[in-house]
Amino acid sequence: MSDGLVPPRRRRPGRLRSLIGAACAVALITTGTVAITTGPAHAQTVTSNQEGNHSGFFFSFWKDSGNVSMTMGNGGQYSTQWSNVNNFVAGKGWNPGTRRNVSYSGTFNPNGNSYLTLYGWTRSPLVEYYIVDSWGSWRPPGANSMGTVNTDGGTYDIYRTQRVNQPSIDGTATFYQYWSVRTSKRVGGTITTGNHFDAWASRGMNLGNHYYQIMATEGYQSSGSSNITVNSGGSTNPPPTNPPPGSGGCSVSVSRADEWSDRFNVNLSVSGSNNWTVSIRTNGSQSLQNSWNASISGSSGTLTARPNGNGNNFGITLYKNGNNTTPTASCSAS
Repeated sequence: MSDGLVPPRRRRPGRLRSLIGAACAVALITTGTVAITTGPAHAQTVTSNQEGNHSGFFFSFWKDSGNVSMTMGNGGQYSTQWSNVNNFVAGKGWNPGTRRNVSYSGTFNPNGNSYLTLYGWTRSPLVEYYIVDSWGSWRPPGANSMGTVNTDGGTYDIYRTQRVNQPSIDGTATFYQYWSVRTSKRVGGTITTGNHFDAWASRGMNLGNHYYQIMATEGYQSSGSSNITVNSGGSTNPPPTNPPPGSGGCSVSVSRADEWSDRFNVNLSVSGSNNWTVSIRTNGSQSLQNSWNASISGSSGTLTARPNGNGNNFGITLYKNGNNTTPTASCSAS
């Protein structure tokens, strides 16, 4: 990109999202990383836009045009091949993201513009973030550095760029992108995410509530291949509980209920208080279709539920809109 501008980007409302992986039995928890019980995983190749779980890891695959495939093996292993692509991003990781030490290894062979990056999103605020370890013909993001962070045996330049009225995980929006880009390329090692998050925060670049976090291969108007295996050294935050504790002794449990081709029901039960506020974090482009036994505000993104005189058990119906992931929730007592 000789003009030094960020390549035109997508995200994400047109993506078809579905949970796949016949080898997996998925147990979705109210908060914390999705827990999956698996036997030995069968290799699985995806070529269409989707999110899901495979062999104990979350995965995401998106492209706008061109020839791209991602083949997933055991654990955190995946490989990609792409040619004549406009833009794609694919990888394995976790949903939700958090401050974790991410170790990975493998090969990365781009021909043209491509990144090997730890990649994720947060909400409230809406942020798209990159920790880039290697790249192809163009070093992103073509902006002025806001400083550096020294971590994991190298130096990363810090950047912030803004996307105005562009697609995101919550539809068309204006949001920031946060970047840490290594000054010298590497393929393999450990990424201590907390060091980057803290360096960003010291510059006023604050993250919100984490959505997914993947070790991704991204290509833009290029071709190439990668073969990556990702692991986690564990969260550097206290592990989440199920259900999570809320303030003032309030907690909420979330359970999946009836499901149809285009929507599904979720039951929620509050304990510890009769005067509560529950925040329900939907996924992707999911939207509210119906609710019962509580007053609900919002229609997508984060919904807010309050008692309406019908007790502490209530429910919602969500349109999938391409994403079949059960929402998470937290509770605070008034």
